[in-house]
Amino acid sequence: MDVIIIGSGPAGYTAAIYTSRARLTTLLFQGITPGGQLTTTDHVENFPGFPDGISGAELCERMEEQAKKTGTEIISEEVKRIELSTYPYKVYTNKKEYETKSVIIATGAVAKLLTFPGSEEYWNRGISACAVCDGSLPIFRSR
Repeated sequence: MDVIIIGSGPAGYTAAIYTSRARLTTLLFQGITPGGQLTTTDHVENFPGFPDGISGAELCERMEEQAKKTGTEIISEEVKRIELSTYPYKVYTNKKEYETKSVIIATGAVAKLLTFPGSEEYWNRGISACAVCDGSLPIFRSR
């Protein structure tokens, strides 16, 4: 394997598309939450090519489809350990050990949410974990 990508959000899928198009054998691990945080976004309006917006889940599905179409192998397993002290590198899941020339870690982020009275009631109705959305953009403007 030329490249193993860990993570299936926008960065992981983009890396997969580019490495596969470069004719590198590419394996992407989706992990336990394929698509990551983007799948929880109802309406994405700031992604090029979708002037009317698109749901985060649909955008992730399209990215996955494009990665597969370019030749990426996608596995729905969680990586448990990476061994970078030897070459080729080793990537371990609960099921198998994989060897690769390169590893791309694109595991994204997890929002750290505050819990307080009303935080659940007003989630995505004035409270979110999106810095761009919470700013001057249309989602919460004038509210």
